[in-house]
Amino acid sequence: MVVAVFVSGRGSNLKAIIDSPKLRQLAEVKAVFSDKADCPAFKIAKQFSIPTYCIGNREGFISNNTLKDHLVSLEIELIVLAGYLKLVPGDVVSSFEFRIINIHPALLPSFGGSGMYGANVHKAVFNSSARVSGATVHFVDETFDTGKIIAQRCVDISNVNSHTEIAERVLKIEHSLLPDVIEQLALKKVTIENGRVKVLS
Repeated sequence: MVVAVFVSGRGSNLKAIIDSPKLRQLAEVKAVFSDKADCPAFKIAKQFSIPTYCIGNREGFISNNTLKDHLVSLEIELIVLAGYLKLVPGDVVSSFEFRIINIHPALLPSFGGSGMYGANVHKAVFNSSARVSGATVHFVDETFDTGKIIAQRCVDISNVNSHTEIAERVLKIEHSLLPDVIEQLALKKVTIENGRVKVLS
């Protein structure tokens, strides 16, 4: 499976995908995209000789209007949003229906939506006094964090003293959950029946 990874931050989930032994024979990260020219994750991509592309209106960037055609030209089969903070253009979403996934650092549908990313999520979870948190991988639609859920994994946060502790625990889960879902997609084990995502064992 040919994969494009979209990132905005340091790229720890990108590294988890690249390092995953189970994905070495199943998925090839062919391109890394970001909305930031100085995205730290680009350093990881370059270490593995993966081409990088910037999305935006500046000279030399790929515009939102041409992004779909660029992805098609690269023969991308799956788009993985791994800490990407922008909405994916509607024509990309429609052209890659059920072929775009996102990882969110909380248990959706709680603690999702516009502005709910990174530390903002973990602060909201901490302030709610929730006893568990976790990570969610879901299909991407045209709004933030509302696509069908593929998989979730929980972690106990009943004894944390700060939102940063939640972030650390959730990140460990993300690094295993995201490669697992990509593996299931590559093996064609993810289906939709009666409007609900089903993962075949």
